[in-house]
Amino acid sequence: MKPKIWLSSPHMSGNELSYINEAFETNWVAPLGPNVNGFESDLQSYLNDNRHVAALASGTSALHLSLIMLGVGIGDEVICQSKTFSASANPIVYQGASPVFVDSERDTWNMCPEQLEIAIKDRISKGIKPKAIIAVHLYGMPYKVDQINEVALKYSIPVIEDSAESLGSLYKGKNCGTLGDFSILSFNGNKIITTSGGGALVTKSKELKQKAVFLATQARDDAPHYLHSQIGYNYRMSNIVAGIGRGQMTILDSHVAKRRSNHQFYFDAFKHNNRITFLQEPEGYFSNRWLSCILLDSKETRENLRLALEKENIESRPLWKPMHQQPVFEKYPSYLNGVSDELFEKGLCLPSGSNLTDNELERIVLAINAYFVTC
Repeated sequence: MKPKIWLSSPHMSGNELSYINEAFETNWVAPLGPNVNGFESDLQSYLNDNRHVAALASGTSALHLSLIMLGVGIGDEVICQSKTFSASANPIVYQGASPVFVDSERDTWNMCPEQLEIAIKDRISKGIKPKAIIAVHLYGMPYKVDQINEVALKYSIPVIEDSAESLGSLYKGKNCGTLGDFSILSFNGNKIITTSGGGALVTKSKELKQKAVFLATQARDDAPHYLHSQIGYNYRMSNIVAGIGRGQMTILDSHVAKRRSNHQFYFDAFKHNNRITFLQEPEGYFSNRWLSCILLDSKETRENLRLALEKENIESRPLWKPMHQQPVFEKYPSYLNGVSDELFEKGLCLPSGSNLTDNELERIVLAINAYFVTC
């Protein structure tokens, strides 16, 4: 069998071990320490815009803490982009609240501002004003930030910016991860940089970061004994994991450049194939191209191509199945225009890792071309 080509595998810099070894040598293996502080500082410097970062166990935990800090609780509603991974929506249910799903627009594949306002108006007419909006930069492409924020401001609803897939992306020159009332990052194994697991919450003030860290470390009150006046969580990142992150930060920009290069390679290879289309960057947008995605001419073509690549030991994957189609969420309200359903039927993610070789890229292109010759 031919060697496996993965969709998006971890890519180490070689610098990670020095930080990890230092943590072991100094016995800093707890969920605090120099690497945690250093990783947070590295992220703050990278994001700029006077943001404060709390390193956490996952992007999901960052979303959960955002909802807690916004006062979301039982009986509340939170608007969530339907075209996303389930981790964007799960923390809403953790809080006993209900997700309200909003469909996508075609320019970025992200939350549609028009459908967002329709949803808000309808929920208010039913007596429940949404407590927050979770908007996602899908596959690294920024959402329509100005339009989403304009609607959110009009109805005084805070925006949680889900930047799990978009570290290194820019919207009108500003870093994704700095564009919401709260922002979250993910360092899962398949992300643009990884700490094996892990995430971060990005806040607008030092006080909000301190509140997040307090909640993430079991909400221990300031006392010589263990004292708790509210529920806390075990969500803090360990010093070992943060060491991986410090090493990864040294090659973040090169990882972004390589993934963008992969996308351009695919575009150049298939630009004359009228059965394949690509999502273009609108003016003022800069995507990290976390995953290179294509749209095929039909669901049948998408699935047959996926299976053809699988036979060549090449991993590909359909675009995220919308949340409103998921059995676990089917009972919740949704405001749809058909865009995310069509994207799911026709969309395919191609191998996109920053460690792909030229030979692997050529092999992928040859396999796709071979499929279209024979189909």
